[in-house]
Amino acid sequence: MKNNPVGWFEIYVQDMPRARAFYEAVFQGALSPLASPEGDASGTEMWAFPSGMDTYGSPGALVKMPGYPSGSGGTLVYFSCADCAQEAGRAGAHGGKVFKDKFSIGPYGFVALVTDTEGNLIGLHSLA
Repeated sequence: MKNNPVGWFEIYVQDMPRARAFYEAVFQGALSPLASPEGDASGTEMWAFPSGMDTYGSPGALVKMPGYPSGSGGTLVYFSCADCAQEAGRAGAHGGKVFKDKFSIGPYGFVALVTDTEGNLIGLHSLA
């Protein structure tokens, strides 16, 4: 493969204001509203994480889609952090739960696992 294998991610939520508040507090940045695809009358609501075409990593969004549950556990998204212990601490302080504290993954850095306010398990990765 020539590119990074993940080109987009979606984290499904049930309560968008609560989920937005959680992610904005944990990662200390604002999410931006995304328009629903043309012709979509389902009531889908999306809020995008900050991203840029000239930066490393994958863009993605929180998605509230009627009839689609959150917390299904089918996908684990890892967010890049300077020190994943800091984000894990903020997750616990903003309605989430620390599933596994920061631990070493050898030469690849460190990982912590947290559950967001919607029941989704997310990973936090840092080199330090």
